[in-house]
Amino acid sequence: MASGLPRTVRAVDTDRLLDLAREAAACGFSQRLPADWLQEHLAAEARHYLFPRVVHRLRHRPEVSPQWRCQLLLAVRTGEQIWGLLDVLPDTFDALPETLDAASKKDIVSRIERAMSQREWAERMAAADAPEEASRD
Repeated sequence: MASGLPRTVRAVDTDRLLDLAREAAACGFSQRLPADWLQEHLAAEARHYLFPRVVHRLRHRPEVSPQWRCQLLLAVRTGEQIWGLLDVLPDTFDALPETLDAASKKDIVSRIERAMSQREWAERMAAADAPEEASRD
């Protein structure tokens, strides 16, 4: 199993990202978004991106250590891109195909750095829905 953090970005479709989120949940990883939330809010036919940022080691759980804490660039149904975090096993990440050129990777990392966080986006969406719900009461 590889443990050195790769300096690369991998692209996945929504179905594959849901699989990664389910694997993270099954492993009990702390940095993940619920698969149900992702399924509800992600654009179905979009590409999403994973960028490993930190090697996360768990001495008390060697069976799932190390993990790579990845920043995600997620395409949501509103057409926006937001960022989140996902812990991924190194072997799982390594199995994702390398499909992006260097310029694309650099652009994606730049977009991650400028994007709104998943939490900020969810709070904004909830606030936008609140007046609608109040008017129905």
